[in-house]
Amino acid sequence: MLATAFVFAFATNAIAAEVAVTQKGRKFSEKKIELSVGSSIKFINDDDVTHNIHSTTKGYAFDVGAQKPGQTIVHTFGKAGKVKIRCAIHPKMKIKVTVK
Repeated sequence: MLATAFVFAFATNAIAAEVAVTQKGRKFSEKKIELSVGSSIKFINDDDVTHNIHSTTKGYAFDVGAQKPGQTIVHTFGKAGKVKIRCAIHPKMKIKVTVK
């Protein structure tokens, strides 16, 4: 719990090289993240179900495919902008990423 609180404070108040985001209870541990260009998000599926992280934001579209329970996937953001990320399987799972 303390680690999650630290990541939340770090992710929302500072520019980071890599931010860890867990998926648990069909929710992302973060709702908003700010990164610098070239930074990454490490998505950790700590849930008991498969997820599928993707974005359809124009100019930032990606789809990592199925992410099974226990699997970790890293996505790097190569240009500035605002990116909306969702789980294709659980559409209520959302993150807004601002890349500066």
